[in-house]
Parts: sequence; C-alpha cells; structure tokens
Amino acid sequence: MSLKEKLFKKLEEKENKMIEIRRHLHQYPELSFKEEKTAQFIADFYKDKDVKVTTHVGNGYGIIAEINGKNKGKTIGLRADFDALPVTEETDLPFKSKNEGVMHACGHDAHTAYMLILAESLYELRDEWNGTIKVIHQHAEEVPPGGAKSIVESGILDDLDEVYGAHVFPMFDTGVIQFATGNAMAGCSNFDLVIQGSGGHGGLPHKTRDALVAASYFITNIQTIVSRNMNPLDMTVISITSFEDATGGYNVVQDKVTLRGTVRYLQEENKEFVYERFKDMVEGLEKAFDVQCDLNYDFHFPVLYNHPKESEHVRELLKNSIGDYLTDVQVTEPLTGSEDFAYYLQKAPGTYINVGAKPDGVEVAYQNHHPKFEINEKSLLICAKSIGEITVDRLEA
Repeated sequence: MSLKEKLFKKLEEKENKMIEIRRHLHQYPELSFKEEKTAQFIADFYKDKDVKVTTHVGNGYGIIAEINGKNKGKTIGLRADFDALPVTEETDLPFKSKNEGVMHACGHDAHTAYMLILAESLYELRDEWNGTIKVIHQHAEEVPPGGAKSIVESGILDDLDEVYGAHVFPMFDTGVIQFATGNAMAGCSNFDLVIQGSGGHGGLPHKTRDALVAASYFITNIQTIVSRNMNPLDMTVISITSFEDATGGYNVVQDKVTLRGTVRYLQEENKEFVYERFKDMVEGLEKAFDVQCDLNYDFHFPVLYNHPKESEHVRELLKNSIGDYLTDVQVTEPLTGSEDFAYYLQKAPGTYINVGAKPDGVEVAYQNHHPKFEINEKSLLICAKSIGEITVDRLEA
C-alpha cells in the first residue's frame, strides 16, 4: 500500500471525528484577535503527540505545529485559519453558534477541523516520509492587518520550501476543486473619509457648506479612477460600502458625512496608483466644495499569487483523483475577494485552492459571510485528501 493510500485510509476512518471537531468549533466561534479558547483547543489537540507546538505566534493566537518525518528533507507549510465573523447565525443547525452575534460564516471551523485530522494522520505515518511539515493554525484572517503577515514576519517560516492551503466555498459543487494561476485573488485597501462641512437651514443652502452634496459628488467622481485612469485590461474595483450622516430633520442640512469603502486590484502595482489618485480627488473635493476632509486609507492584503509551476503541478496531480474523491479540477478566472494567505505565497512558492462545498439538494447556496451560510460536510474529507495528496507528493519530489 502506498503512502497516499495509507493516508487516505486514515482520513476516511477519522471522517466522523473531523466532523465532530467542526461542529464543536462551529458552536463556539470567536472573533479575530479574540480566539483564546479556539487556540487552546488546537494546542490541546497536539498535547499527546511528539510535535513541536509554538503558540502566540505573530500578533495574536497563531500556532505552528511542526511535524518531523523519518529523515531530513523539504519543509512544507500547510495553513488553516480559525477566526469567525461578527454575524448572527440564522441557520437551523442543531450545532448552531452559542456565542450571540458571532458565527463561523466563512468555513474556518471546517478548515481547522480537516487540518487537525490531516496533521494527526501525517504524524501517525511520520516514519514513512522524509522532511518537515509546519502546520500553520492562523488567527485573524477576517480583520486587517490579519494574522498571516505577522506570522511570516516572526521568522518561524523562514525555512519553508513550499506552502499550500484550501478554502471551502458552497457556491460550487462538492467534489469540484477550483483555483486560478498567477494573480488569483485581489489585493485589498480600505478607507474612511470624513467630510466636514457647515450645516444649516434647508431653506438657506447658500449659507451652508453641504457635506452630503460633496460626498455624493465624490462617490461618482472616484469611479473615474477605474473608468478613465486604469488600463481596461486590469481589474480594479472601488466600492463605497457606507454613507453615514448625522440624524436631522427635513429642513436641516447636515454638516458632516463619513464614507467607508474598499479598493480591490489584481495588479499589485496599481495599489499605490489608486491611492495617489484618490488623495488628489480628496484635495480637489476640499477646494470645490469648501469642506475639510480627513482621509484614513490603509493598504491591507496583497494580491494572492498562485505560483504557476506549483499550480500546474497541483492541477496535474489532482486530475488523477477525478473519479475517486473528486469530480473535477478547474483552473478558473481570478477571484476579487482577498486573502492574507497571500503573505505566505510571498514567502514561498505554492498554491491556494478552493474546494466546492455546496450542500446536497440545494440549487443555489448561501455564500460565505451570509447568516445562513452552510457547507456540505463531505467537503472536509475532500479538503484533507487534496491537501494531504499534495503534501505527500511534494515531500517525495
């Protein structure tokens, strides 16, 4: 029996345990940078194993579990995140969240569950492979600056040869794996803009400096950064996601408005360009409407780059499992969502794959971050097998 076959047998035997762990974590979600009990659960899982566990890695509750094989060899990194979202769960699951206003609405409970069982299975087979596996249990993926950057900066991953990870998505069929090569997920910047004018009577607008009008103009104007300043072949999105003003009467011109939004881009070099044009337009707004602006503009996650050589190898490898535990492996267009797994791929070559998790009997599933988000728990074993298959292959390469 090959190492892959032995690994798959163990994973299949432990599938129920994998699901039990996922359901436990789903009931007790914790927000980014506050995942104390989740981190303790993960650390406790390794206590009876001869594994080097480093806790509080980076800027929060990050954990690195280092598993050594029989002899020296490659060092492979595997990442699973474990934070939840500030979402009130609206599912009818018997294991729904018990923490009010907090939910695993993105699947990080599934990521952690499959990774723990995969790590345990690889540990039990450690005399049959060479090299080192560093399991990266990452905190705070959902809230910038995130946990990945600080974990990389800690130096604990300086010896990585390659790095891999997976994310569950219920929007496409269970059994399907998708990923893009090259620039695969968008970089992200977020901003807050406070526009301070001078309020007054609605019947005397000439006596005011109307912040609402200035804000409305700005919302339209910044779209020209994309439509008239960017290469049409580049992907850039600017979205205003919040427009807030003080509460007033029908005849009151408010004197302050706060805009909030995000910028996404698939070319890292466009990050600074958009920011510079954004600042120019803010300065122009101040002059045109005689208002004062306070801009807070933060660069967050970089563009996620799936290394072409490693990604093509992953595609060819997983294609051989179509008809076994997979139904299809698809190379797709990039996603405009962002992921701080990008920092690991800046450190070492590798690939981040998307695993289909559509629940059975559902035509259109609720997407990630929705209060009714749910996954097909069959996807846990698929995650474990696919990342396990990649890991075994790369250790032997």
